[in-house]
Amino acid sequence: MALAAPETRKFTRALSKPGTAAELRQSVSEVVRGSVLLAKPKLIEPIDYENVIVQRKTQILNDALREMLLFPYDDFQTALLKRQSRYIHSTVPENAEKEAQSLFVTECIKTYNSDWHVVNYRYEDYSGEFRQLPNKGTKSEKLPVHLYEVDEEADKDEDAASLGSQKGGITKQGWLYKGNMNSAISVTMRSFKRRFFHLIQLGDGSYNLNFYKDEKISKEPKGSIFLDSCMGVVQNNKVRRFAFELKMQDKSSYLLAADSELEMEEWINTLNKILQLNFEAAMQEKRNGESHEDDEQSKMESSSSSFDNYYPEIAKSTREAEIKLKSESRVKLFALDPDAQKLDFSGIEPEVKPFEEKFGKKILVKCNDLSFNLQSCVAENEEGPTTNVEPFFVTLSLFDIKNNRKISADFHVDLNHASVRHMIPNASQQMVNGSGDSVHRIPDIHETVLQYPKQGIFSVTCPHTDIFLVARIEKVLQGSITHCAEPYMKSSDSSKVAQKVLKNAKQACQRLGQYRMPFAWAARTLFKDASGTLDKNARFSPLFRQDSNKLSNEDMLKLLADFRKPEKMAKLPVILGNLDVTIDNVSPDFPNYVNSSYIPMKQFESTTKTLITFEIEEFVPCMPKHTQPFTIYNNHLYVYPKYLKYDSQKSFAKARNIAVCIEFKDSDEEDSLPLKCIYGRPGGPVFTRSAFAAVLHHHQNPEFYDEIKIELPTQLHEKHHLLFTFYHVSCDNSSKGSTKKKDVVETQVGYSWLPLIKDGRVVTNEQNIPVSANLPSGYLSYQEVGVGKHSGPEIKWVDGGKQLLKISTHLVSTVYTQDQHLHNFFQYCQKTESGARALGTDLVKYLKSLHAMEGHVMIAFLPTVLNQLFRVLTRATQEEVAVNVTRVIIHIVAQCHEEGLDSYLRSYVKYGYKAEPYVASEYKTVHEELTKSMTTILKPSADFLTSNKLLKYSWFFFEVLIKSMAQYLIENSKVKLLRNQRFSASFHHAVETVVNMLMPHITQKYRDNPEASKNANHSLAAFIKRCFTFMDRGFVFKQINNYISCFAPGDPKTLFEFKFEFLRVVCNHEHYIPLNLPMPFGKGRVQRYQDLHLDYSLTDEFCKNHFLVGLLLREVGNALQEFRDVRQIAISVLKNLMIKHSFDDRYASRSHQARIATMYLPLFGLLIENVQRINVKDVCPFPVNPSSNSAKDEALNLPTASQLVTPQKSGNTLDNNLPKDLFGVISGIASPYTASTPNVNSVRSADSRGSLISTDSGNSLPERQSDKSNSLDKNQQSSTLGSSVVRYDKLDQAEIKSLLMCFLHILRSMSEDALFTYWNKATKSELMDFFTITEVCLHQFQYMGKRYIARTGMMHARLQQLSSLDNSLTFNHSYGHSDADVLHQSLLEANIATEVCLTILDTLSLFTMAFKNQLLTDHGHNPLMKKVFDVYLCFLQKNQSETALKNVFIALRALIFKFPSTFYEGRADMCSALCYEILKYCNSKLSSIRTEASQLLYFLMRNNFDYTGKKSFVRTHLQVIISVSQLIADVVGIGGTRFQQSLSIINNCANNDRIIKHTTFPSDVKDLTKRIRTVLMATAQMKEHENDPEMLVDLQYSLAKSYASTPELRKTWLDSMARIHVKNGDLSEAAMCYVHVAALVAEYLTRKGMFRQGCTAFRVITPNIDEEASMMEDVGMQDVHFNEDVLMELLEQCADGLWKAERYELIADIYKLIIPIYEKRRDFERLAHLYDTLHRAYSKVTEVMHTGRRLLGTYFRVAFFGQVSFVCFICLLYAVRRT
Repeated sequence: MALAAPETRKFTRALSKPGTAAELRQSVSEVVRGSVLLAKPKLIEPIDYENVIVQRKTQILNDALREMLLFPYDDFQTALLKRQSRYIHSTVPENAEKEAQSLFVTECIKTYNSDWHVVNYRYEDYSGEFRQLPNKGTKSEKLPVHLYEVDEEADKDEDAASLGSQKGGITKQGWLYKGNMNSAISVTMRSFKRRFFHLIQLGDGSYNLNFYKDEKISKEPKGSIFLDSCMGVVQNNKVRRFAFELKMQDKSSYLLAADSELEMEEWINTLNKILQLNFEAAMQEKRNGESHEDDEQSKMESSSSSFDNYYPEIAKSTREAEIKLKSESRVKLFALDPDAQKLDFSGIEPEVKPFEEKFGKKILVKCNDLSFNLQSCVAENEEGPTTNVEPFFVTLSLFDIKNNRKISADFHVDLNHASVRHMIPNASQQMVNGSGDSVHRIPDIHETVLQYPKQGIFSVTCPHTDIFLVARIEKVLQGSITHCAEPYMKSSDSSKVAQKVLKNAKQACQRLGQYRMPFAWAARTLFKDASGTLDKNARFSPLFRQDSNKLSNEDMLKLLADFRKPEKMAKLPVILGNLDVTIDNVSPDFPNYVNSSYIPMKQFESTTKTLITFEIEEFVPCMPKHTQPFTIYNNHLYVYPKYLKYDSQKSFAKARNIAVCIEFKDSDEEDSLPLKCIYGRPGGPVFTRSAFAAVLHHHQNPEFYDEIKIELPTQLHEKHHLLFTFYHVSCDNSSKGSTKKKDVVETQVGYSWLPLIKDGRVVTNEQNIPVSANLPSGYLSYQEVGVGKHSGPEIKWVDGGKQLLKISTHLVSTVYTQDQHLHNFFQYCQKTESGARALGTDLVKYLKSLHAMEGHVMIAFLPTVLNQLFRVLTRATQEEVAVNVTRVIIHIVAQCHEEGLDSYLRSYVKYGYKAEPYVASEYKTVHEELTKSMTTILKPSADFLTSNKLLKYSWFFFEVLIKSMAQYLIENSKVKLLRNQRFSASFHHAVETVVNMLMPHITQKYRDNPEASKNANHSLAAFIKRCFTFMDRGFVFKQINNYISCFAPGDPKTLFEFKFEFLRVVCNHEHYIPLNLPMPFGKGRVQRYQDLHLDYSLTDEFCKNHFLVGLLLREVGNALQEFRDVRQIAISVLKNLMIKHSFDDRYASRSHQARIATMYLPLFGLLIENVQRINVKDVCPFPVNPSSNSAKDEALNLPTASQLVTPQKSGNTLDNNLPKDLFGVISGIASPYTASTPNVNSVRSADSRGSLISTDSGNSLPERQSDKSNSLDKNQQSSTLGSSVVRYDKLDQAEIKSLLMCFLHILRSMSEDALFTYWNKATKSELMDFFTITEVCLHQFQYMGKRYIARTGMMHARLQQLSSLDNSLTFNHSYGHSDADVLHQSLLEANIATEVCLTILDTLSLFTMAFKNQLLTDHGHNPLMKKVFDVYLCFLQKNQSETALKNVFIALRALIFKFPSTFYEGRADMCSALCYEILKYCNSKLSSIRTEASQLLYFLMRNNFDYTGKKSFVRTHLQVIISVSQLIADVVGIGGTRFQQSLSIINNCANNDRIIKHTTFPSDVKDLTKRIRTVLMATAQMKEHENDPEMLVDLQYSLAKSYASTPELRKTWLDSMARIHVKNGDLSEAAMCYVHVAALVAEYLTRKGMFRQGCTAFRVITPNIDEEASMMEDVGMQDVHFNEDVLMELLEQCADGLWKAERYELIADIYKLIIPIYEKRRDFERLAHLYDTLHRAYSKVTEVMHTGRRLLGTYFRVAFFGQVSFVCFICLLYAVRRT
């Protein structure tokens, strides 16, 4: 034992950790789940759908709603969409396809020329969630605003004075003193209080004397004296001068005093005049009553005709009101559902667009001007503008110093003035016949407009602040850079200098006009930030002189790196001038521009004056994430001569000012011309045959920075090469040479060449090549074959054949790839296609090498590569090839996803993929081959990495299967065949195999690889859903069964999520309704829908015939037995599907909706099965749930868990000595056969059906299970789900609301016939449960008011702040707390509450009409009627809108009219309850509701009067008085002017009802209102003492005494006192009230001879019991319906009360009265229970006497008379204490 204590403490300590209790619950729950064998629900074989629709063709075609049973014929079709591009014509050159010889080039061109192939599903818009329906986007109608009393301002009141009064009549007002008449003390001067009195006449002619604290008579009065009850007014000067007394009928009186005698007399005269008028009116009424006896005519009037006269709209037919209710103008319930209101885009797939050219950030660069300080007029006659004195040429490009690279091609601009341009000879003639033989034609543009570009569009994919726009400025070759720049750097007087420079420039231009030299450079930043905001304010830097040793791009990048360092830049020599270039954003509709191949855009005007803008090619980084699939033909090669090392050459005498000429040739023959495919410079032709690089003066090792852009031919071959020719340019123009032979400008000093193709690919990157001194014919064939040996022509190498020239090339092509693996694969495919036999092993080798393909290449050529792979797949003869093709595709798909580029795959599948035309003899279909190879890859023995990728990205493969199937069906005209003949048996088998292979991966990998399992599950669902469109639908049903069979009850939450996600997707099929065949399946040949044998439970037959809905409902039913998270997923799938049906415009009509509702009728059975879990009537604003952990989700409060479970050494096992059903309690699961006795901790109530499991507080009496008013015996029937486990824990509020929404929707949509059929089939207990559910609807959807919603929103905001700190809290409510949120939320909730109310009213009116006879059993006093009436009553007990209440009152009138015996015969409890609720509405703040309520109450009285044969309405009369008393006791606050107005309306109704004018009825009604007003006067003080329980009870006790003669009224006040005592925790006092009530009933029954002992039997309990003996025999006992059963209930209540009050000894005395009755009835079970309770009671007595732990108080009633000193008071208290 000594060791146990610390163990216990340790355990207790552990429990205090957060979350431990939840872990405990989980472990217990798991033990339970393990111990209860949860059998898999048996699978139900679906119908053979195709056969059924053939066999029942006639029945289907004759069905009025046949469109709900058949798929449309044109469900899907293939289409060709014209490829949209930005250009006027295709980017592919006209003859490119003919020229192309290589397979890769051909396929690329096909890709860019092909149109888009799409499969259109006509009803695809209907195949998503309800939020994606096509009509969902339309603006919903404005919701009506409903008026609720709860939203009325609490202090806002109508003008009380004008409210109840009528115009005319006697009025008077003034100040009086009012004596306090309410205590046993005599009235003294001091007890008078000054009050303002106002005399008004009420609407029915009665007079009230209201009194106020001040003269503001628009407020509610402090009290009223009702003058109808006044007998006389006399002067009374005994206590005070000028006093007078109002003597009332009940012997009481009011003492009032005026300020003067005159005033007193005025008041007395006025009041007496009113009394005289009242007397005359009473005499007239008496005469009317007497004349009634002889009035034959009135006897002829039947009750229905009087009903007809007063309420013609009901008397005609209650159906009219019902038809009005059912009208289509009502709001859709689901439109108001919070889930339908939520904007949830999670399920919405991104829109898939075709491939399109995408650009980075586009920048428009406008070149305006380049001007130097050195300027002059260049014209000979010096007439003309002042300009630069020589031509300059600008080249713009972008440099990225962050990534150290040039990121755009060059943009060449000529900003020279026309006169300056003419300094260079032949500038204007160069265009003549310029492009006659160019490779690339420009058909749509006149070349002259392309001559002088001014505007360029640059694109930057990755903008950042370190990108610079660099301008390089060149001039005509003249000499060294330093020498030429010197005049431009001086700021002195420049006119002479300008003339000198101009003279030299003219000479240079004449002689060396085609050669350029570097001159200056400038740069500017482009972006302010990384998001691409243009830095428009930045300007170009000063113009820096070029340094002949720092010319290359690498040097430029180094200079730019220092650009932001002023100290470094200050050292650079500056040329005085200005470059004006502006940058701007490019608008989407920017006109008149051409792309980098000079192809014009669609917005293009081809005139000679058009200012054309040029797109400059961007050199996008070779990274997958920045790459996009190519969509246009582009084939450019950029050539960069870098460096020539000529300082060691001995071949040439002079080689200093070296010019490089670049040509592109396709032959090395002597007379072969270079191709005209080099892009020209401004002013020249568009394409030229050669291009020169800038020349450096006197440099033997020149550096170059020039970029030569070449348009490559479509098909390259081995002879295509670049030829570099080097010239020495003579710059010296001195006169020395004039004597010699003609001046030679250029001398050839070498040749070099670079073949463009190597191993079939274009050569790129840097190359070092030797230079030759000669150029023999066939120079390309030169090859060294060993040391000193060579083949080919003899070549003289410069400097011993060293590699003197460094060049680099950059390919921008969409038809040539740099990737060796891709090239090899296509080359091998070309070989095999052209006749060489394909060797499987070789092909597999090439396929495997594709895994090494570069990512950016894969993306760039994505459509082409995938097309080729699918082509190989269909031609594969060996499985190994097919599997390897699929693996490559998996690799490509995975790469795209990993780079976040899956949108390209979606575009490919939707638009690009096209299955080849199927030729059975030649090759197979993609869908069949792909399915087979997927199966192989999914085999357990296969590579798990590949299979995981296939799972993760399975959507792509399933989408390809679907598209291939669609194209195959349409192209081969298989659509016209029957579904089961469309595809081969082998394909059916392959699909089934792939589903079966996929399932173990989904169900087993969800832990290790959750994303892959989840994706595979979703894409399988999407595939199976789409199979319904193409395949045998019965076969698809079987696949769904195969899927479902892999899951079991008790699975982990993730698997439930998978299963319901699958069901959600499949059930969202656009033709889900026809798939379920909502039609009769009877035995006969043709069935009418009206004869339908409807299923209200999930029978096997139902699940077979209506497969999908049956499966869904079964799964939801099973899920309801699981944890909360699982339940919520299941319920939301069901509800969202039903919301979708209700919004689907194809099924908008009532008949459509009714037909759909019949599919969901088994939901009724499901709800009734779980009724005790749904029956939650308390609406909590915050169901705060533990977080999503499914194990923690059962909110069971088990304070004793720590004592019950002790840790064992073996770990997590549980003590075997625990009670058997404890586990069931903890986990929320219990068997319906449990033997444990439920203890219900409440007073018995009409709907006390609780859970079988409830904690015994030890504080209330045990109650037998069988005694429940609505026992659970029906659970002994087999559950519709076939599961042996039923849960009894309550569902969450959100779950309940969602299920009830579905229930209400079905209820509202289904046809009346279907509803009648259901009610006729239902057992009595099912009917009771049905109405329990309708009642729960009213509770759950009740409107709580704007203030409540606003408060809840605030609480929610606060709790969310807390929950952000503690994530273990989740909230079900979606309340916002801004004013707009509150308004919107309250509008929604108000509409929901009204709609729910009207829907249930419809249902009740149908039921009361159809089941009138059953409801009238026992004069309408049967459990069913009681249940129906409870629902009607519930309408009145909850906040309802004005609209709803008007309809409720109409329905109640109809109910009273149909079932008068329920209200006027037998027990009065229903009449009583109705009166109580109607009277509450007579005090409503809304005048329309007061009027309606008053008229309904009048109708109740009037109907009662007619029912008794126009004798009396004693029942209603008494019940109204009792209800008024109850209302006063409950301190509802009636009695104000609003209530008085209602009483006036009732009186007026009686006075104006001509049919009963000559009966006693009007005077009886007047008498009743008089009595009510009297009671109100008597109880006016209760409102004052509502917060003083002792005083309130004291007043109620006095009232109860005053009603000693009337048992019903006395019982009312005693019950009220008991409620107040219980509320205050005074349990002994409450018990005594119960004893008095029981004694009162016993006394009544004794006097009636129905019970042997009266109230004397209770003397042993309390001597005060004799008060109950003063019952009056005559009037008091009229219409009292007490019986033995009532007494039994009350005695049980006494016993329970005494137990709670710990008065155990007295229980025996109560049971002595009960036991003989049960003995007489031989109810042994009940007797056993009583004796067991007695045994426990006596044990308790012994226990408390032994321990002394019971303290019973002694009470004294103390009253003070006269003046009592404080000392006396203290002495008295002391004496009491001593006692």
